[in-house]
Amino acid sequence: MPKRRNFECPNCGTVVSEPTKTWQLVAPIPDRKGRITVTVMGAFECPNCSHKWRDVVSKLKIGETSVEVSGREIGIEEKREPKVIEIDLENLDEEIAEMEEYEEE
Repeated sequence: MPKRRNFECPNCGTVVSEPTKTWQLVAPIPDRKGRITVTVMGAFECPNCSHKWRDVVSKLKIGETSVEVSGREIGIEEKREPKVIEIDLENLDEEIAEMEEYEEE
């Protein structure tokens, strides 16, 4: 389980553990590895001096083969090979012939 980050009031230094509101910002351009960055922002209010501020709660970098959460990379299993479905054309011709006979009746 990742460690929770405590946020400090820039005014008086009181530790605030939870934001009052969170939202996400998605970067429009991927990084060098082709990953999209999602920044989770938070609005905080100090219980001591009632100062309000915004700060980054966490960052996610989401890619094709890996996900990075606040600097820690998590691997994703590789893509599976697609299933190949083979169709025997001889059987297909027989099925079409049978359908044509059925429609004529």
